[in-house]
Amino acid sequence: MTHELRGNGVHCAVTQQGIALLDTRRGRGRWRILDQVGAQLWLEITSGVPEAAAVEELVDHWTRRGIDGSRVRTDLTAVRDELARARLLVAAERAPLPLDPPQIRFATAAPGPLGSRLAAQVGLALALTLLRCTPLRFTIACARAAARLPGRAATVAEAEAIHAAIRRVARAWPGRAACLEESLAAFLACALTGRRARWVLGASLWPQGAHAWIETDGAVVGQAPEDRVWPYVPVLRVERSN
Repeated sequence: MTHELRGNGVHCAVTQQGIALLDTRRGRGRWRILDQVGAQLWLEITSGVPEAAAVEELVDHWTRRGIDGSRVRTDLTAVRDELARARLLVAAERAPLPLDPPQIRFATAAPGPLGSRLAAQVGLALALTLLRCTPLRFTIACARAAARLPGRAATVAEAEAIHAAIRRVARAWPGRAACLEESLAAFLACALTGRRARWVLGASLWPQGAHAWIETDGAVVGQAPEDRVWPYVPVLRVERSN
């Protein structure tokens, strides 16, 4: 199999618990979470080991540990075939994992200044238009363009004011604004007011789930109380590169 180069629209986070894959090549993007065994297989194949050889290497590995080899082969072959059908047996852009757990800032109800409320209106309109009308890869490209706008890093207080304004404004919009819409809107609103934040798409490997958020000054902003124990790893970051 010919493996695609990095930057092909597939992103990943590699952890001790497994791998989170985000495929942005189609539609709104697709997530796939691999457990430790599936992660071993994916890493072997995407590093250049032939698919059949990678399967047999892992069968041998687990057989020597007392696991039934035929069952392992069947399970691994099914995983390989599923990844192949999804075109995920390709190299992916790997996100660096944070060295320390982030500081979690819970959502505030503070209304914020008028400038934040106006930016929230525009940011939410842009975010909803992009996410509902364009593929995720185009949305990411637009976010990266916004990250190049001039400005300085937002303080935590400024980012919280923007996020609170987004939530207030979203109540008047039709449809549901979940974490993806809220975080992108906050990221864009910050950029429009000369502030910079980081937009992050991430996943939880156990329990499995996807999430999106903004960060600034080492803090994750605008989270719900149930996220007190932060289970997510970043898979894709959008921020200013210098």
